[in-house]
Amino acid sequence: MKTLKVILAAVLLSFVVSFAGAQVKKATAKNPVVIKKNTGIRVKLTTDLGVIVIRLYDSTPLHRDNFVKLVKARFFDSLLFHRVIKGFMIQGGDPLSKNAQPGEMLGMGGGDMPRIPAEFKPSLIHKKGVLAAARDGNPEKASSACQFYLVQGKVYSDAELNQLECSNRQANPDFYYTDEQRKTYKTIGGTPMLDMNYTVFGEVEKGIEVIDKIAAVATATGDRPLADIRMKMEVVK
Repeated sequence: MKTLKVILAAVLLSFVVSFAGAQVKKATAKNPVVIKKNTGIRVKLTTDLGVIVIRLYDSTPLHRDNFVKLVKARFFDSLLFHRVIKGFMIQGGDPLSKNAQPGEMLGMGGGDMPRIPAEFKPSLIHKKGVLAAARDGNPEKASSACQFYLVQGKVYSDAELNQLECSNRQANPDFYYTDEQRKTYKTIGGTPMLDMNYTVFGEVEKGIEVIDKIAAVATATGDRPLADIRMKMEVVK
């Protein structure tokens, strides 16, 4: 009798497990797991110190489209990272850098090209690894058509972020960092003093360590690397 009960219990358990498995399978078929892929055009930036893949934001279409146009025209190929500041950013895109002589001061090229209107987004902050547009001191804070920078930055404390947030609100009264943005600046770091002053329009998806390599090189007066660091770019899927 005891053996019969054990057998019946085993059969019942087998039925329950099989039924549950069938239900899970049925539910999975109806609701397959969807892996969300970030949308956006990607650019492969090849440098003398490594390769970086950058995803351009769809929410900044003026900067995205202008950058893609220049990449497809091979505008950036053979240009230098002409301004490098460790703990801050690495900058390139000056067309005058292509044939620059050693020690020549750079950073003024591209001024004859139409500026790109600012596309400030409170959600797009200067965290480490973002792509942003350089600019001159024009009152509209419009971007250079060609010069850009990649953020290295540093880690910030809550007290420092509070101070920067307060300062930023003088020009942008509704500006506040979200909890997630604060966490980002306190962990991976960035350059929050540039938020809502320079347009962020993309971010590094692969090769963020290359920024650190470039930022670590020796530089001369004017922050130009002593040894040239050239680039080339292409649009990738």
